[in-house]
Amino acid sequence: MEKIIKNTIEIKAEKDQVWDMLTNPEQTKKYMFGCETVSDWKTGSPLLWKGHYEGKDMIFVKGTILEINLGKRLKYTVIDPNASYPDIPDNYLNVTYELSDNDGKTVLTVTQDGYDKVAEGEKRFKESYNNGEGWTPILVAIKDLLKK
Repeated sequence: MEKIIKNTIEIKAEKDQVWDMLTNPEQTKKYMFGCETVSDWKTGSPLLWKGHYEGKDMIFVKGTILEINLGKRLKYTVIDPNASYPDIPDNYLNVTYELSDNDGKTVLTVTQDGYDKVAEGEKRFKESYNNGEGWTPILVAIKDLLKK
């Protein structure tokens, strides 16, 4: 069975507000463990998740934007550049954000895949899947921030 993490949440906010939460570095650091996104948000461009650890600036996750449809869909690759496995294309996972309208609310679905082909795929899947939670805690944090 292919290992895929897929979580969905309905948020009482406009799609552009949700999109801003997903791409604005000032917003991402509020829910993504203090990390802010760094990118020019164009297909083929790098996407870095930067933060601070023990007084140092660090890159915690890096990847490349594979597809971007503003306000609707974003697909990018991810790898932990500090991991023990090699930083090669075969070890990158995929993350996809999809936004849709539902009666004045925004439905946000996050899918993470590629575990079947990467180094330490089983371990990485278990860590990300987190007993079925996957992206749910992050999605709930986004929803809570948008309530304010």
